[in-house]
Amino acid sequence: MARGFESKDVEFQQSEQERVATPRRALTAEEREVATKRHTLELALARAKDDLAHARTPAHKRMLADAIAALEQQLDAPA
Repeated sequence: MARGFESKDVEFQQSEQERVATPRRALTAEEREVATKRHTLELALARAKDDLAHARTPAHKRMLADAIAALEQQLDAPA
């Protein structure tokens, strides 16, 4: 006999709660700083790529392409 949708949903919610409740190692201040910087760079890169997709003038496109290259270089650099 097939299980109902509700029971599958309840099972998913329970497994998801267990996954989220799993304790993680606390990050050091340095690790948090590195993670925050990386996240900021990733957001800036995404924004620049989106802006480039909508740019119309060649000068603006060049400026955004340069910014994207710089951001990618920073992301590739060791922390």
